[in-house]
Amino acid sequence: MPSIDRKTFITLGLAAGAALVTGGLSTAQAASGPEIDADVDATLSRFYHQVGGSRDLVHRAAGTLVFPSIVKAGIGIGGEYGEGALRIRGRTAAYFNTVSASVGFQLGVQARSVIIVFMTEEALESFRRKHGWKVGVDGSVAIITIGAGGAIDTNQIKQPVVGFIIDNKGLMYNLTLEGSKISRINR
Repeated sequence: MPSIDRKTFITLGLAAGAALVTGGLSTAQAASGPEIDADVDATLSRFYHQVGGSRDLVHRAAGTLVFPSIVKAGIGIGGEYGEGALRIRGRTAAYFNTVSASVGFQLGVQARSVIIVFMTEEALESFRRKHGWKVGVDGSVAIITIGAGGAIDTNQIKQPVVGFIIDNKGLMYNLTLEGSKISRINR
């Protein structure tokens, strides 16, 4: 059996990782509008149940973008993909996807939910004007952590765009949405 040099080994490993990520993420796409809406409803219900004050926050917001399941997969090279809906006054206004890629040590598949809340009309309109809105470039999203008692103090939120990252156990901390690209899709 011929020996493989380090560069070839790394290249083959990255190619295999990219193939796994592409194949794994492709199964997570192409939901219909009604399927996305049902998943958004379930995600918001879970959010309202787990985080005190969240219903009031969403009610006061100009709009709420909900990604019920963002799947992240990787072997060396990683990628994320998810589909969701923008809700304005409780109704779906449009559908979106989010995509990001990363390089570094990573192995496996994870899923999480992301809720992005636009607190001002100006922030919402800035988001809606962009064809592909990139977190950290076109707008910042302040990730909210929960204080004692597991509730949001809605009077303390001053940022125009806030985000929540949730897994099946509840809110996740020390995560970022930087580099995620959000684009409108037709459903």
